[in-house]
Amino acid sequence: MEQPPKKRKTPPSDDRKRLGNSGEDEAAELLRLSGHRILERNFRTRQGELDIVSRAPDGTLVFTEVKTDRSGRAGLPGEWIGPRKQRQVARMAAVWMTLRHVGEVPVRFDAICVRTRPGRTHVLHWPAAWM
Repeated sequence: MEQPPKKRKTPPSDDRKRLGNSGEDEAAELLRLSGHRILERNFRTRQGELDIVSRAPDGTLVFTEVKTDRSGRAGLPGEWIGPRKQRQVARMAAVWMTLRHVGEVPVRFDAICVRTRPGRTHVLHWPAAWM
């Protein structure tokens, strides 16, 4: 029996890419102001992407997933990080740690929601958003 063709993700439009990049910039700045040292942004492999990897002031290695929204129609962007995405980020974190030769350290997974409106931006940070 013939298999249906696999669905391909459509690449983000330039507008969506700009929106996502600006949200990640806002998130990175919030982390910096909170005392984090940004170690890497947009780490990519075939398995996925890590938005921000940072070191918290207490030494914890933090993997932050950033969601940016302009419309507000889809609920809070933090709600968009379901169990599948959480597993993907955790797998990517393990890959990152292996490639960077990071030993046993405390690890945390955060979510940052950036909601933009004309003339203003609201940033919400959920430390330890999932395990």
